Amino acid sequence: MVTMDDISIAIISLIRIGAVARFIYCMVRLSAAEEEATQYKKRAKNTVIFYVIAESIWQIKDLVLYYYS
Repeated sequence: MVTMDDISIAIISLIRIGAVARFIYCMVRLSAAEEEATQYKKRAKNTVIFYVIAESIWQIKDLVLYYYS
């Protein structure tokens, strides 16, 4: 039986893998395309910001569930 914890672990894993893959893709494209460097720098920065916010949300969720259970 799949529980809510299993689903949240799967989503967290997908977010981590996706953010790392996107960051690596942006860094590869950044080194290959000099004329689009600012665009890929911005995309890489936005990927890092997304990752930090996503991890913060899951940590806050865990804190709330720990506090109220």
